This record gives sequence, C-alpha cells and structure tokens, in this order.
Amino acid sequence: MKTTLLRSEDYTRSPWKNGGGIFTDIADAHRPGSPVKNWDSLLWRFASTPIVEPGPFSHMPGIDRLQMVIAGRGLVLKSPTQEFDEREPFTTVRFTGEMEIVTELEAGPVEVVNLMARRGAAEIELVALREPGELPLSAGTHLVYAVSGDCGIRLNSEAFVISGGNTLKVELTEASRLALISGCVVLGSIRVAG
Repeated sequence: MKTTLLRSEDYTRSPWKNGGGIFTDIADAHRPGSPVKNWDSLLWRFASTPIVEPGPFSHMPGIDRLQMVIAGRGLVLKSPTQEFDEREPFTTVRFTGEMEIVTELEAGPVEVVNLMARRGAAEIELVALREPGELPLSAGTHLVYAVSGDCGIRLNSEAFVISGGNTLKVELTEASRLALISGCVVLGSIRVAG
C-alpha cells in the first residue's frame, strides 16, 4: 500500500474543455509517454468544480463520467433522452461524455466532484461516506477526499487524519479495508484495465 497526501494548495486549476468554467484538478493520470498532458491523453481525472449558472456540459467522446454534488442542492442534468437527478447532495450519477447535457439549477450554484475515465482504460466508482463504517477496497487507486472539515479514516490498521479540502491518494496492489471514523469523505476508485 502506498499513500500520498494531496494538499488543496497544490491542486491545479484549468478551464473546462468547452471553456464555460474552471475546474480544480485534484488527481489525474495520462497515457504513459504522452508528449502533452491534454484531454486526448487523459486516462482518468478526479476534479471539483462550481456550477454557477445553467449551461452545456463539455463534449467528451470516449469518456465515462461520474458526478456528485458536494455543496448546494437542486442540480438537474438534462439530455434529449433522460434526466439525471442530483437535487440532493451526495447522489452519484453516471453518464457518457458523448451525451448532450445542459444543467438546470433549481436552488442556486452548486459545487460538484467529477470522476472521469477513458472508456475501456479504467473502471470507476464514486461514493460518499458520511457515517462511520467500513468497506472493502479492491486493488487500484483510491482517492479519499475530505469534503469539509477534518476526517478520520483507517486503512487496514493504519489511522489517518485528512484536513478539509485535502485528499489521500491510496494505491493498492491487493484488496484492503477502509473505515471512516469521523467526518465526511468522497471516495473515488479507479481500476486501470489490464
């Protein structure tokens, strides 16, 4: 098990692919040997972003996306064929980057976290842990994001405290167990194919 603390002051900020806003890049991975780290070389990305006004989502062919509201409420994603209800915080929705999506804000701005991966390159999951408890983690990369305030967790028998806004990156070569002791975390899990 390898753990790395990602501090909020070290996160990078970049424009949305469509230029409609700014996201905070918490962690990502690109194809090995890519001369440029861009949307074409992206394998996966875990990021947060405010959505302050209704508008279209970026077109991201070949990308699978998971999203969750972590602050505010009332977000609805609308496509020509379906609606994704994120009105309540900490609800995860899954959609593809090819979908034409427009946001609707029913109660003002929201803050969301996104976990996205290139289809076929990685499998992803996104869950919120808000009550003390334990869950299994498979081999892969796991990002434990402290949403607000300090959070206490235990990985197997090792205890960690993650300050609000920071993320603990956990790289596992074998199955493990994560216990939430205190606080609220969002857990992004990535299993790279092959």
